[in-house]
Amino acid sequence: MTTPPPQGNPFAQGQNPYGQPQAQAPYPPQAPYPAQGGYPQQPGQPGFPQQGAAPYAPVPPQQPRRRVSFKTIKNVGAVVIVATMMIVGYIMSQDDAKNAAVGDCLKAPSSSVSDDALEVVDCTSSDAEVKVLKKVKGHYTQLTAETECGKVDGATSFYTETMKTGTSDDEFLLCLKDV
Repeated sequence: MTTPPPQGNPFAQGQNPYGQPQAQAPYPPQAPYPAQGGYPQQPGQPGFPQQGAAPYAPVPPQQPRRRVSFKTIKNVGAVVIVATMMIVGYIMSQDDAKNAAVGDCLKAPSSSVSDDALEVVDCTSSDAEVKVLKKVKGHYTQLTAETECGKVDGATSFYTETMKTGTSDDEFLLCLKDV
């Protein structure tokens, strides 16, 4: 009589193709060394072998540097140009009619005293053309400016600064006399 072949896969792990019982390994398997705590190994402690590496975690590699894009360069350049233009405009406007006070002398770059490019100059200078007799804040039209400066003794002309979009604190009237 013959024995029937074993059922299933005889090469699978855990099965003995010869029908002999196997000894089972103890569960869970024991580590050859005792478990270490979360603290670094102190040199010279008995019972534990000295570790060769530092007790700290490895440092991750540095990320590659991000390349600066053309868009970033363009935006930074635009901001620098606008800021420069604002600073130059502010510096150039420091000597204009808006900053003139009573007693200051003004120079007009053209023959018209009402030109928007009046600038403050020294009264002893040969460039001085008109002297400020009165400065009044507010919105003035041609007619109201003539009426207001007509009340000032010695006034021969006037200069008004008005905003195109309504009233503002920057609107004023200068009553002027020729130097």
